[in-house]
Amino acid sequence: MKIRRKGKISEGEWVILLDSKRRYLIQVERDKVFHYHKGFVNHNDIIGREEGTLIKSSHGGALFIFRPTFSDYILEMPRGAQIIYPKDVATILIWADIYPGARVLEAGIGSGALTIALLQAVGETGIVISYEIREDFAKRALSNIENFLGKKDNHILRLKNIYEEIEDNNIDRIILDLPEPWKAIDNVIKALRPGGIFLAYTPTIIQAQKTVEALENSKNFTLIETIETLLRPWQIEGLSVRPYHRMVAHTAFLTIARKIVPIKEENISLKGEPSEEIGENLEID
Repeated sequence: MKIRRKGKISEGEWVILLDSKRRYLIQVERDKVFHYHKGFVNHNDIIGREEGTLIKSSHGGALFIFRPTFSDYILEMPRGAQIIYPKDVATILIWADIYPGARVLEAGIGSGALTIALLQAVGETGIVISYEIREDFAKRALSNIENFLGKKDNHILRLKNIYEEIEDNNIDRIILDLPEPWKAIDNVIKALRPGGIFLAYTPTIIQAQKTVEALENSKNFTLIETIETLLRPWQIEGLSVRPYHRMVAHTAFLTIARKIVPIKEENISLKGEPSEEIGENLEID
């Protein structure tokens, strides 16, 4: 059952139980019991409640009931592989310009966090195609997607190695979360339409460097840039106003590029400048 946005909590829904220190993601089922370090809560006591209601556990623990936000769901959902964190998902959606009606191809699917975001962004008129070589990852991701969005007819899963082949074409956006994205560049060139956007998610700068070099050497891309997103929360409690000692810092580098119609002039730089100076992207020697 997909996550609803409004109304009272019903049986089968996923909810977040929030105490002072952490959140618990559970699916509400009649006559089931949720146990944690402060006792237990009967699921029957959750069904029919409004979001934001405070309930008590058997040992007096206080828990607020909420439907999970997308960020909550990403961080708490079952994982078959490492997730892409919410801060990176948000940046990917903007920098890759995921729009309603777009044809988007991703590889690999991981635990499905990015896939959920892509499906929401392309809407009912778009399509998301996921390439994944591990069936266990694919099954877990499909379960997570269905739990959040329900069944999606505009999602196609291909158990294929994108390094070997991309059978789809005229793709608007291609997003790779792979160890060696540079090995897929030749196939990306064939599948991505002119003007389309390529984005690679890589944990290390060496991976990003090899990806950039492959894009430049192909002579099929411009506006090539690499960025990362850092998220620093602040503590605001009375006179204590300062950054928290811990932050979600480096998770991965995002390398973005736009496909062009190949050009013959060898005196044009294809890399370009950062997005803020997009009008200065082509440098003539």
